[in-house]
Amino acid sequence: MRLLYIDPVGADSVDPGMYDALLAAKGPQSEIEMVALPEGRPHHVEYHSYEAQVIADIVRITWHEAPAFDAIIIGCFYDVGLREAREVSGRAPVVAPCHSSSAIAAMLSQRFSVLVGRRKWISKMRENLLLYGHGERLASFRTMGMGVRDFQVDHELTCERLLEAGRAAIEEDGAEALILGCTAEFGFYSHMQEELGVPVLDPVISALKMAEMMAEAAARFDWLPSRVGASEGPPVDEVARRGFFGDSAPIGTRLAELAQPQ
Repeated sequence: MRLLYIDPVGADSVDPGMYDALLAAKGPQSEIEMVALPEGRPHHVEYHSYEAQVIADIVRITWHEAPAFDAIIIGCFYDVGLREAREVSGRAPVVAPCHSSSAIAAMLSQRFSVLVGRRKWISKMRENLLLYGHGERLASFRTMGMGVRDFQVDHELTCERLLEAGRAAIEEDGAEALILGCTAEFGFYSHMQEELGVPVLDPVISALKMAEMMAEAAARFDWLPSRVGASEGPPVDEVARRGFFGDSAPIGTRLAELAQPQ
């Protein structure tokens, strides 16, 4: 199966370590490509105004690239552009980190907490979790006083703050599972699980595994994205006539490695 991971930042802000994490976690039959936006786009989307700058790019990439892929992943825990991209993905399911990790956490526990970098993020993430039906499962948000660009700078410091926040969520808030609330928090879940003794969901891996499952379900059972009601997409002839999504996908960089035959 072919999967596309859209990192919604400018190409000059891509962390190759995230692609390495995807390759390490993917299934043996999966091929995964990671793309980012052109240089000059925001280097993170902590702010809603930054989100607005990248949503159109996500939609255009999805429109042009979807026919070549079995599933698409939007790589931001805000699930930025998820609803919009799903309208134009054709037969390809589109998944995102918050939606995926919260669904998994709800299957592994009764209550979960989300560990986020800054208080700024909580409002949007809470809105999404309520939209996804997990409001009653949400034990708490815990903040660490770190921005998106900080998590991979000093791994020891990041791990220390994650463990402190996670322990407080378990002992004080009643969390039975933890979600790392930013895709830049990749690489820490395994050590945290060993230390804390509860499931710790890496959002990058969660979205990847959800994409693999949905791609397999589409191929085997014909479970495809709905195109009626709220899931209806724009008329193809109208899009073509008006040129809404341009002639090509606005991709600044592309990382790709084919899965080896098993």
